[in-house]
Amino acid sequence: MEFQREQASKHIAVLAFPFGTHAAPLLNLVLRLSQACPDTVFSFLSTKQSNSSTFPVKLDKVKPFNVWDGLPEGYRFGGNPHEPVGYFLKAVPGNFTKVLDKAVAETGKRIDCLITDAFYAFGADVADELNVPWVALWTAGPRALFVHIDTDSIRRHVGINGSQDKPLDFLPDFSGLCVADLPDGIASGDLDAPIPALLHKMGQALPRATAIAANSYEDLDNTVVNILKQRFKLYLNVGPFNLVSSSTVDDSHGCLEWLSKNEPASVVYISFGSVITPPPHELQALCEALEECEFPFLWSFRGNPEKDLPQGFLARRRSKGKIVPWTPQQKILEHPSVGVFISHGGWNSVLESIVGGVPMIFRPFFGDQGLNTRTVEAVWGFGLGLEGGTLTKEGAMKALKLTLCSEQGKKMRDRIGVQKLLAYNALKPNGSSVENFKTLVKVASVRLIAN
Repeated sequence: MEFQREQASKHIAVLAFPFGTHAAPLLNLVLRLSQACPDTVFSFLSTKQSNSSTFPVKLDKVKPFNVWDGLPEGYRFGGNPHEPVGYFLKAVPGNFTKVLDKAVAETGKRIDCLITDAFYAFGADVADELNVPWVALWTAGPRALFVHIDTDSIRRHVGINGSQDKPLDFLPDFSGLCVADLPDGIASGDLDAPIPALLHKMGQALPRATAIAANSYEDLDNTVVNILKQRFKLYLNVGPFNLVSSSTVDDSHGCLEWLSKNEPASVVYISFGSVITPPPHELQALCEALEECEFPFLWSFRGNPEKDLPQGFLARRRSKGKIVPWTPQQKILEHPSVGVFISHGGWNSVLESIVGGVPMIFRPFFGDQGLNTRTVEAVWGFGLGLEGGTLTKEGAMKALKLTLCSEQGKKMRDRIGVQKLLAYNALKPNGSSVENFKTLVKVASVRLIAN
């Protein structure tokens, strides 16, 4: 195969994974590409529910197309977040290929490039059928991608559902990690569940991609990044996306003004993401720790704090704490008053913490969050996992005091400050992420043809 540049206007089809925080970073990348490729139109395919939240306004060159979500007629959500994902995955790739034909018909242009969430192993076959380049976007960290493409090798070394304490020292730069730190479905759990099966197929298919774009930057996790560059045709760190996003800041709850009334590096910022809330006994433990330590805190809380937090907590801590349903997280983490971030350990939150220069305390729940936790703690050294992996009063107090009041906490802040500088440098003119993005534009601007 070779690349041949064509002068006619282009049509790029984009296939999103409509769950969690996957579609928004993909749209972020597409918007950047649309600015760099003014003669290109983009068809963005996702479910109706995902598109309605991802596209707040109509865009000139990026048109959303709705694909079937796979749900049976009359389906009612029963509370299990994995159930809709399972139904959706049974509908792919047929729901996408059907709408691709519609996108070609409506635009009057054949598809010149296929961009998908990296989760979609079928992207390789669809791109082959269309005879176009396949670009896959990996929205998590490099280490998580590495363990998914190396799953078969990991299983040979540690077995399946064996000891969780087995070290991963046979993997480069993994000596401080063990099997328990891997995402479910790699060496433990139900390997045939929808998401583990999806990721296993992904790991096998991604080497066929023309390019892998990643939401990270070159100088974070060098050893693993260099391995990924060897495994793929093109592995392109083009982030952090939170540094190139042009979203407006919604501070309708006055968080930034409240932060300005506090001392530098003194405030505990708390957010567990948009999907999970810790169980009631862990919320109580965290509240008790905050009361006893008396650190000021800002909490982005999903749910009803009056109902879900201990009785009287809000009244007792009103002078020291602020609890709101939404915060402009990146701006919060960049504020000099914030001293530590208590997080679930999602990759977006890790990157936002790096850009803000704020050390982290982790309470991971699923997916890559445990791996991110141990990587930040044991490899990069600018965060802490909780003792036992869950929130207890004693564990939270110990982590808070260590991060905010000790010499070790100061060293964490220094280490993450170095990464902050490297992240910003990657997006300066001629920075690594800028140069990688130029390469990505070239891939997206040409059509693959047979020799």
